[in-house]
Amino acid sequence: MNEAKTKIAFTTLGCRVNQYDTQAMKEQMEKIALQNVSFDEVADIYVINTCTVTAGADSEGRQLVRRAKAKNPDSFVVVTGCLAQDRPDEIAALQGVNLVLGNLEKSALLQKIVTQYEPLKPLAEEVI
Repeated sequence: MNEAKTKIAFTTLGCRVNQYDTQAMKEQMEKIALQNVSFDEVADIYVINTCTVTAGADSEGRQLVRRAKAKNPDSFVVVTGCLAQDRPDEIAALQGVNLVLGNLEKSALLQKIVTQYEPLKPLAEEVI
């Protein structure tokens, strides 16, 4: 159990599939009792589920990374979804992005976070 109550915030851009995927990722995080907060709040981890249907959606995804880091410069930022799938190198190069997961990797969010986000590494053996 995560005694420190690490806060995690999700935001979703795009279609119903992304909305469904975000809900599934939230449920993954419940396994380690993270505190789910609004994306507008200060969090330890931000997960941005992106869309790339339009240039505006691409821009909004990048803007959300900057917003998350402005709220908490020490936060761990995950970008997933279509933008991450289509342009992973571009997204990984954005200042503040810690983890990029394409659409097929969304189901591994929990395992990736507990192995890469330092404060949760002690939970890795329980989860993996």
